[in-house]
Amino acid sequence: MSPRDPFDLLIIGGGINGTGLARDAAGRGASVLLVEQADLAAYTSSASTKLIHGGLRYLEYYDFRLVREALIERERLLAVAPHLVRPMRFVLPHVGGLRPAWMVRLGLFLYDHIGGRKTLPGTETVRFRTSPIGTPLQERLTKGFVYSDCWVDDARLVVLNAVDAQACGATIRTRCRFVSARRRDGLWRAVVEDRDSGRREEVMARILVNAGGPWVSRLLTEQLGIAKHANVRLVKGSHIVVPRMFEGEHAFIFQNPDRRIVFAIPYEDAFTLVGTTDVPYTAEPGPVTISAEETTYLCETMNRYFRRPIAPADVVWSYAGVRPLYDDAAADASAVTRDYVLDLDTGDGGDHGAPVLSVFGGKITTYRRLAEHAMEKLAPHLPDLKPAWTEHSHLPGGDLPAGDFDLFVAALQKNKPFLPAPLAQRLARAYGTRVELILGEATRMADLGCDFGAGLTEAEVRYLVSHEWARSADDILWRRTKLGLHVPDGTADALDSYLATVAPARAASHATPADGP
Repeated sequence: MSPRDPFDLLIIGGGINGTGLARDAAGRGASVLLVEQADLAAYTSSASTKLIHGGLRYLEYYDFRLVREALIERERLLAVAPHLVRPMRFVLPHVGGLRPAWMVRLGLFLYDHIGGRKTLPGTETVRFRTSPIGTPLQERLTKGFVYSDCWVDDARLVVLNAVDAQACGATIRTRCRFVSARRRDGLWRAVVEDRDSGRREEVMARILVNAGGPWVSRLLTEQLGIAKHANVRLVKGSHIVVPRMFEGEHAFIFQNPDRRIVFAIPYEDAFTLVGTTDVPYTAEPGPVTISAEETTYLCETMNRYFRRPIAPADVVWSYAGVRPLYDDAAADASAVTRDYVLDLDTGDGGDHGAPVLSVFGGKITTYRRLAEHAMEKLAPHLPDLKPAWTEHSHLPGGDLPAGDFDLFVAALQKNKPFLPAPLAQRLARAYGTRVELILGEATRMADLGCDFGAGLTEAEVRYLVSHEWARSADDILWRRTKLGLHVPDGTADALDSYLATVAPARAASHATPADGP
């Protein structure tokens, strides 16, 4: 392919849907360019509740197809990324006056059986007065149910899809803004802008994929000049992190009088993650923060269930994201479907025009299947595509021996006995078998370079810059790792100073769109 040959796909958006699509398409032999205006997972995809789940509450809305698909994907992701996705038990206390016990039990029976559950344990009934699970709960709560789902580091899931996409031949450009595109001679001619240098370039592509998340509608109408066929409904979801509220590796799922549900999840060993809210959002997409009202709402929810109360003053960190849900005209933001709609526009050329595929809605659990569905829609325009391949293919680092994470950690500690146990556990979770790219031949901690705090070494930072597009302290402390909760004051400044000497060289080595795929 010559430098001016068009890409098969130009994907706009470096969230979970964009990177999942890039991985799938590149692995089928398509030439792919993905552009992201900020960092990978900078917005919605790093602001989830960090669950791989079927969505138990969606059964109330009779969304059986979505729940079944998500539960099937839960099993698949657990198998292909056993370092990143881990099983978790969820405790659902029964509260009189809300959903009746028989309804909850029936929903959990369906949840256990409609998705082909293979490895996760099924639902159990628990008496809180005789079980240690009930210790942190108020005395009025006497029984509940325990069921299975999975936890994931959402931002790392995005990054690993980008890593694999690049390994399959895709070009990934972060901090590269999509400016505009127009159809010409059966191709898209697009303009992209490097956010650091301000340099603009033209790139050609046969197909454009609009995975812009909250920006999906604006991209269509303002930057492509296309009347949108579907609508996106923006809903803000916010979370708080507080000092750990209970012992154990299980999570809680609480019902509110307004029929919303809120999770309390063990987080980063010393903390509890609480969320989420569902607030209609009408402002411009972009970075958002939790409101005082949302913080109070989440604290009050916890105080309805736990013995030990919390207040807004206990919050050590919070985050919020704008979810681009498909607008199904539901009156309540909590009831808006989490399913996805793929809208294909081929312009005036019919099947022979330059298509644009726009992604409306979706949830992180079903991103892989969404990518497969998208490629099915695009297949007529890419006749030489290879078959679907991601269902059983490990994500980078996921090829653990026998898929056993605990055995992998034990082997890592045996091979690298100088690693403190918590550090070995964290590195194994984040990188799986790719941890070798960080540790190399090191035989002592000093071989990994300076420690920026909380076990974040120079070797890990260099890996994140050279292999995972990290360019700032925020990229590293809050997305590639969650060490922002653990490092001492001043770490971010020290890290940014270090990155100023490392990241520019890495950025300069990236191929530009004009260089071709």
